[in-house]
Amino acid sequence: MQTITSKENSLIKHICKLKEKKYRNEYNQYLIEGVKLVKEAIEEHANIEYIIISEEAKSSELVAKYLKNVLQSTEYIQVPNNIFKLISEVEKPQGVLAVIRKNLEDIKIDYSQDIILALDGIQDPGNLGTIIRTADSVGLTQILISKGTADPYNSKVIRSTMGAIFRVNIIECDNFSKTLKMCQENNYKIIVTSLESKQSIYDLKLKKKVIVIGNEANGVSKESLELADERAIIPMLGKTESLNASVATGIILYEYVRQKISH
Repeated sequence: MQTITSKENSLIKHICKLKEKKYRNEYNQYLIEGVKLVKEAIEEHANIEYIIISEEAKSSELVAKYLKNVLQSTEYIQVPNNIFKLISEVEKPQGVLAVIRKNLEDIKIDYSQDIILALDGIQDPGNLGTIIRTADSVGLTQILISKGTADPYNSKVIRSTMGAIFRVNIIECDNFSKTLKMCQENNYKIIVTSLESKQSIYDLKLKKKVIVIGNEANGVSKESLELADERAIIPMLGKTESLNASVATGIILYEYVRQKISH
């Protein structure tokens, strides 16, 4: 165990910087916070660089329940409560935080998967986190995201994934249209949802398909629409015209599950 007591310490300053996207990108690191999330990172063999625990948390029941055995065999840094509050991003911190290195090395699109999920400009961090969690729940191990999509390493996204961030590869696409074309070259068809389509999502066979989910306000981009092999609508019986992006994603992904388990 190492102890840090000064807010002027270089590591403390570095951790504070990681609250900003530009520094997360510069250092290829991000923060996770909370006892269960740190425990899951350890169990999933995430690239943990530092674990920081407050003096108060070290003797808490939550840490004793979930991290006691882990801390006996893992190096960590202890800080006073006031220093932890400085680096924390939540209003009522549990006193446990970790710095994770992004898994960016050699991540390539896996073209052996039945379906590929692609996010085209999702803006809300809560939506993005929920989508990642839902993708994990149906066994997807990768998600393509456009440049205009929210930062997947934002603290709200991380919390919303409930640990799925450690199991799903996030492939950030510099050129989203080019990436979709590469998928087509690898025998995938591009599906987009469109309110103007008469074809139901339930009429499509979800095999070797890229499912593109668009921006909450504007839907999929013009470029993605032009590339689409198929357009479909999620049928609705009420007066609501559109669904939340994460809800729409869940409906489509679980139609994939239904098709998979019925064969």
